Amino acid sequence: MTWAEVVLAIGVVLALLLWMVWVDASRLDRLHRRVDASRTVLDTQLVRRATAAAELATSGTLDPASAIVVGEAAWAALAAGGDDTPPGGVVRELRAVLEPPARQVRSSGPEVDRGRLESDLTAALREVLDDPEEVSGIAKSPAGSGLLADLSAAWYRVQLSRRFHNNAVTQARQARRGVMVRILRLAGSAPEPQTVEIDDDWPRGLPQVAPRD
Repeated sequence: MTWAEVVLAIGVVLALLLWMVWVDASRLDRLHRRVDASRTVLDTQLVRRATAAAELATSGTLDPASAIVVGEAAWAALAAGGDDTPPGGVVRELRAVLEPPARQVRSSGPEVDRGRLESDLTAALREVLDDPEEVSGIAKSPAGSGLLADLSAAWYRVQLSRRFHNNAVTQARQARRGVMVRILRLAGSAPEPQTVEIDDDWPRGLPQVAPRD
């Protein structure tokens, strides 16, 4: 083999290696972007669910004790998500009753475990909505049926977006474990993506309503 052929072979190998590095880096960047986008969507859906729960708590369709439990959990979830004013505004009565707990949640800053607060909201809603008879009573009120439909649609979106996000995280983690990615540190300083683990199991008494949009 002549020197020209050796140089050509080396050039082809280097070009192939550079192409493989580019492919891995591009795929990893794309997966990280997907994780970021899916987390943003999930955060939005969690706020929607908490907003729907807050509206249910202030609608007068729940008994006072249940309204307080659901309202406090919804407010805490909204505050942890950085939004204590749901679209359309929080009903004045809920703000007056729950302002102290909201400030307490916010004062803990970034150490707040949002996953736990979202799970607490799920538990509070299940406590009220696990009983089909209780749900039927709520649905018979003038606004109850619409409120339950809004909550159901928001809950469905939360489950769907969380599943999509966790799948994106799994794919990104697998890509980060690639040989080329680890050797060349293609992930850079980007933190390893984390799945979102919350209790979002559906209440037995809440009818499932598909989102309209």
